[in-house]
Amino acid sequence: MKRIFLTLIILSVALLSSCRLFRDKKDYPATPWITTEPGTYSSSILHDGRTREFVYHIPLTFDSENEYPLLFALHGGGGDAQAMIDISYGGFNDLADTEGFIVIYPEGYEKQWNDGRNVPEIPAHSQNIDDVGFIKELIRYFGTYMKIDDSRVYSTGISNGGFMSLRLAVEAPDKFAAVASVAATMSENLSLLTPAGPVSVFFLLGTDDPLVPYEGGVVWRDRGAILSGADSISWWVNSNGCEATPLETLLPDVDPDDGTRVRAEYYSGGLEGSEVVLYEIQDGGHTWPDGWQYLGVWLIGRTSRDIDACTEIWNFFKNH
Repeated sequence: MKRIFLTLIILSVALLSSCRLFRDKKDYPATPWITTEPGTYSSSILHDGRTREFVYHIPLTFDSENEYPLLFALHGGGGDAQAMIDISYGGFNDLADTEGFIVIYPEGYEKQWNDGRNVPEIPAHSQNIDDVGFIKELIRYFGTYMKIDDSRVYSTGISNGGFMSLRLAVEAPDKFAAVASVAATMSENLSLLTPAGPVSVFFLLGTDDPLVPYEGGVVWRDRGAILSGADSISWWVNSNGCEATPLETLLPDVDPDDGTRVRAEYYSGGLEGSEVVLYEIQDGGHTWPDGWQYLGVWLIGRTSRDIDACTEIWNFFKNH
């Protein structure tokens, strides 16, 4: 029975990367450079001897005379740029059009990010792919074609993309004002490092996640040791110098039928105005809140409909 369950999980990863709700990445116009015309496009750059691909979205309100925030949205393991757009129902693109920011959906090496967990069977890890350098190069690259507000660069992602966003916060705090991690806590490897400066951090974690256990331990199939949700929060609260006692609240139960509730913890008073926020999604799974329930509840857990992750993440980012 256990073997059957593991086989289904493996198939689920492949399914997540192959299913498409809207369109294929190849349908987006390809640009050899960055266009500033509103719309969604695909492109690539050469970094560290490899061609690295990405999708990007220019908002409808774009004006070349203005500076724009930059938001990176990182896919989960086995996915790609389009999978990140699909799982969030394109929510960041919609917000970008109304709020005025640039969205970049980079792609990991062979569909994986080198997020610091050091899992030998993952090529991005075993080959020590410089994904921190890749993301930093994209910041520089976009800055050559448009005015980027360097004080408002952000990263978010789910699972592998969440772990990678946390690595960016630890290793490049001078580049990122804030990060948000969905379905990913701190890896033990990252917890041994000391960030060079404060970064505001937002965690959205399901307590019933079957792949990244909320209580800590090991990610599914020995994919690296991780801290618990509580220990991840404590690590960042201490690192940022936030107040130890949070403001706690239970968010409204918008959808009583989704089987989840969201409890929030807000840790303020950090260095340079930084803060740490936890949305503990009680009985939530390995999912994007109010996003695509890409597999059955019995495989990945529940998707909360009480909050919209894209909106909550952007509201957190724009305050930093």
